[in-house]
Amino acid sequence: MHRLETNFSEWVIRYRIAIIVLSVLVVVVSGLGVKYLGFTPDYRVYFRDDSPHLMAFNQNEATYAKSDNVFILIAPETGDVFQKEILSLVENMTEEAWQIPYSLRVDSIQNFQNTYAEDDDLIVEDLYAEASSLEQDDIQRVKSVALSDPLLYKRIISKDGGATAVNVTIEFPEIDPEGELREVVAHARELVKKYQEKHPTVKFYVTGMAFMNNAFVESGQGDGETLFPISFVVMVLFLTILLRSFSAVFGVTLVIFMSTLVAFGLGGYAGVLLAPASVASGQMIMVLAVANSVHMLVTFIFDLQHNVAKTEALKESLRINLVPIFLTSVTTMIGFLGMNFNESAPYRDLGNLVAVGVFASMVFSLTFLPAIMSFLPVRIKPGEDAAVPYLEKFSRFSIKFHRPLLLLMCVVAILSAAAIPLNTSEEHFTTYFDHSVQFRVDSDATLDIMGGTFQLTYSLPANEKGGVSEPEYLKNLKAFADWYREQPETINVFVFTDTMLRLNKNMHGDDPAWQKLPESRDLAAQYTLLYEMSLPYGLDLNNQVNVDKSATRMVATVRDMTNNELMALEERAQAWLKANVPSTMTTIGTGTLMMFSHLADTNTTSMIVGSVLALILISGILMVALRSVKMGLLSLVTNILPAGVGFGLWGVLSGEVHMGLSVVVSMTLGIVVDDSVHFLSKYLRAKREKGYSTEESITYAFTHVGKALGISTLVLIAGFGVLMASHFAMTTDMALLTVWIIVAALAANFLFLPGLLLKFDNNKAKVLKQDA
Repeated sequence: MHRLETNFSEWVIRYRIAIIVLSVLVVVVSGLGVKYLGFTPDYRVYFRDDSPHLMAFNQNEATYAKSDNVFILIAPETGDVFQKEILSLVENMTEEAWQIPYSLRVDSIQNFQNTYAEDDDLIVEDLYAEASSLEQDDIQRVKSVALSDPLLYKRIISKDGGATAVNVTIEFPEIDPEGELREVVAHARELVKKYQEKHPTVKFYVTGMAFMNNAFVESGQGDGETLFPISFVVMVLFLTILLRSFSAVFGVTLVIFMSTLVAFGLGGYAGVLLAPASVASGQMIMVLAVANSVHMLVTFIFDLQHNVAKTEALKESLRINLVPIFLTSVTTMIGFLGMNFNESAPYRDLGNLVAVGVFASMVFSLTFLPAIMSFLPVRIKPGEDAAVPYLEKFSRFSIKFHRPLLLLMCVVAILSAAAIPLNTSEEHFTTYFDHSVQFRVDSDATLDIMGGTFQLTYSLPANEKGGVSEPEYLKNLKAFADWYREQPETINVFVFTDTMLRLNKNMHGDDPAWQKLPESRDLAAQYTLLYEMSLPYGLDLNNQVNVDKSATRMVATVRDMTNNELMALEERAQAWLKANVPSTMTTIGTGTLMMFSHLADTNTTSMIVGSVLALILISGILMVALRSVKMGLLSLVTNILPAGVGFGLWGVLSGEVHMGLSVVVSMTLGIVVDDSVHFLSKYLRAKREKGYSTEESITYAFTHVGKALGISTLVLIAGFGVLMASHFAMTTDMALLTVWIIVAALAANFLFLPGLLLKFDNNKAKVLKQDA
């Protein structure tokens, strides 16, 4: 191994010009692929194509109306919506909302297709028109219908009548998803702005799936355009202060830039579509590239301070750091590649992009960095590094008090392990954004006013074409809707039987006694046909009944809740269906929220499996590379502890682990391993090459790698600390938990690992015979 390290360092310096030219060429060729790197706002990319929940969702949308929508809530500051000004506003906005790009349907109280009997005729018409000419009696009629019809009440109009909504169903062509979303959002915002200026005493809140998607996109892109560059600048400033060499910082900056460009360029060639969840891959590559470069440069600067010639210092730094940097890079790549167990393509893409970036940073740190540093002017004052005496004192402290420190760290480990079960896989989509994001403000207001906007959808099949008119089918459908309305989580149920109840009453002279389901299939079919023929374009029954009348859709609007609460509700619904309707009528609940609820659960499980397998593989590699089963096992302990401390603390302070946090173990695994590998490699070098005792080897490790570990930890904390300023919880929470784990990793290596070494490796090793 010694010969290999020496030969490699000699080779790099000998062919440094060729290495620089080749590195630049690789970066340029790879970087050209960035133009092919796409971005998608489509939430469907988070699911595998064969996901049963995605397939059910897509089938539901293909059969009935789309779920993408713009939901504009109109809330007068004084009075209710049943006044001429507000009714006119709703009427005008309903008409103009059809102009929103890709609008498929517009629903409001104004164009609600109200039915009533007039002699023997069925009248189907807008609930009202020309609001400015309505008399008080007309307004009372509108109010009476709006607050009593289940198709409107607590769905389009609030419980107290104080607010109403215009809901626009959107059907994106999906030719240019990002551009189409921007079009819809921009047009909707302009529409609301126009009416806000006309009606200053009215509050407008805009939500819906289109605006939720847009909030994810804007948050991810906003972080990429602002916080990521700021984070990079902060890391560079910290490096400048800590390394005290502009040339060294310039070299690190080049490695960061080149590694990131190679990763994203190759990702572009591979057809990767970035999503809000994978945008952070660039920041992660930058951070991890810093860690590799710092170790090279700190050793290099240390030798310069001790009057070693520049070229020789570069060779020695390469020799000493070749194996540790190789090991930490490989183990980091394994950690990120473990994210391929994730169900979501954006998280798999994130893991693969970072793995490529880490590989590139390893190659550039071991070749391009020393090559370019050999040409750059480096001014370092000779003399002992000021940090060394402090590191010696720290090592003596950790050695002298290793028993109480061992006991303390064991207690911390036990308490952390006990707190980890407090974490649960939870997804709370609106709380992903803080209150500086308008979507969060509007969503919270809408939830407060309407009670809930999340929806569960069921497509309940009949036995045959036209089977939805069967009395038995309608009876079972109504019973399921009635059961759902009794659940405490339910706000509103939108179901075909409510239309049939109203039509049957209408066709019997609006006699309330006839507000019941038709008693024959033919009668129900006739009512449906008569009603459909009277509906205007764009407001047909396709959002409730499929084309051949073999199934109907029931939509349950529920209060804001977590994924676990939603799945518990769905379990109760499935139990009721199994016990009360024919097996041919059973179906699963679907919808965007339901899909992500299942995804959160499977993602957490898959990431645990991926992380465990990665840890086992990493431990095996370290045992072989360090040529010691004992050292591999000790490193395993120190590699597991930081994640345990981080998630234990998270369980106590929060407990909600969303998808953004489920990847933190894989993401931080490389950083954690980096600390232990570099510490143990220096420790073993002291034992094997210099014949030091365990205590002397610990001190050697502290003085020769302690500064690099401290610098890389401070830089990482600074870099991730900036990300805590994000308005996006997937970024802030990830950054916060990562910082905790990084700090715990340094503490484990400085306070826990020395005690383990003194306990299990406390002997004076013989100098191993060097490779000839």
